[in-house]
Amino acid sequence: MNILLIGSGGREHALAWKMAASPLCDLLFIAPGNPGTARCGVNVAMDVANHDDVIAFCASHDVGLVVVGPEGPLVAGLVDDLLAAGIKAFGPTKAAARLEGSKAFTKELCREAGIPTADYARFDALEPALAHVYAHGAPIVIKADGLAAGKGVVVAQSLEEAEEALEMMFAGGLGAAGAEVVIEECMVGEEVSFFALCDGKTALPLASAQDHKRVGDGDTGPNTGGMGAYSPAPIMTESMAEQVMASIIRPTMAAMARRGTPFTGILFAGLMITEDGPKLIEYNTRFGDPECEVLMPRLQSDLVAALLAACDGLLANVGLRWRDDAALTVVMCGRGYPGTPEKGAVIHGLEVAEALDGVLVFHAGTAEQGGLITANGGRVLNLVGLGDTVAAAHARAYAAVDAIRWDGGFCRRDIGWRALT
Repeated sequence: MNILLIGSGGREHALAWKMAASPLCDLLFIAPGNPGTARCGVNVAMDVANHDDVIAFCASHDVGLVVVGPEGPLVAGLVDDLLAAGIKAFGPTKAAARLEGSKAFTKELCREAGIPTADYARFDALEPALAHVYAHGAPIVIKADGLAAGKGVVVAQSLEEAEEALEMMFAGGLGAAGAEVVIEECMVGEEVSFFALCDGKTALPLASAQDHKRVGDGDTGPNTGGMGAYSPAPIMTESMAEQVMASIIRPTMAAMARRGTPFTGILFAGLMITEDGPKLIEYNTRFGDPECEVLMPRLQSDLVAALLAACDGLLANVGLRWRDDAALTVVMCGRGYPGTPEKGAVIHGLEVAEALDGVLVFHAGTAEQGGLITANGGRVLNLVGLGDTVAAAHARAYAAVDAIRWDGGFCRRDIGWRALT
């Protein structure tokens, strides 16, 4: 069949790489894609916010499956419009995507379903939010309710930092995403990313990963969309995974079904493993980025077949196989990220990095100009190392990083530190 993949980041390059290898995929289109995805299929210059254009393209190119990568189109209801047009689409509906689109919605669902999570309060005005912070003290977590590209969460270590975050959000610093905020207790433990493939009734656990949100070594500096990740996460044992399924994932699926909004797609639970067990930090409703870049190389099974089974409600009959090898990715960013990144610099050494044993290179914020690859975003490249241990994968990923020559590029040098220690 012909498949259309929506998105343009490192996640989409990893998905395109895996989907193109499926015997079920005849022709892969990526909209809008990047120079890396162009090596896996055909990039399409399309405004994916125009749902009529997406539907028309699917009709004219005999597209049998649409896979929506990023959260924006999901929250905007692209899957709903595709399904209404009779086009098979992988991802949650607009109503189900509220699990990511609204922090307050998810917290209320957790309270309703008895899902372990941080204590919280929600506010739509500055003064009562500040009063709550003064009453509870720091550290404390300030979250914009809506989508903020991974930058809407501030773990405030002081009252001053909490005040600055609230003032920024209510002043419009994050646009409509910060019009309402959720304030949470600061949980203590180890973070882990847990993924489940869902068909509305059945949730199939996928591999685990750990990412690194802070921009600087030693987990310092502001939060980002993710500076690197590795899989598997040592803390996510089989018994811990079953505990997560029983106390968090399955109750969420049941609660969404009771609301008349069954969840189909990828349920990505950001977890804190505390002394009291796993607790939900927040949900995303798609593959993580950069987690997807370490999950896809470890997946032995046919991704397209699994996505189709989810669309058709047949996951109860599906089992997935994973490689025992570890994968680790380092994200290279443009100087200035997570603020305004420098763009336009030529990136050299990609061919050298790709030729290294056990290395994959996934593009994110790149562009092609005159046959040269240039930096065109904040998170620009994902250098992935594969090995029989996290240490081996780490060594290969950083060998790939060291092969890149890019004036203005930077990365963290400590990705995978928890597993390595």
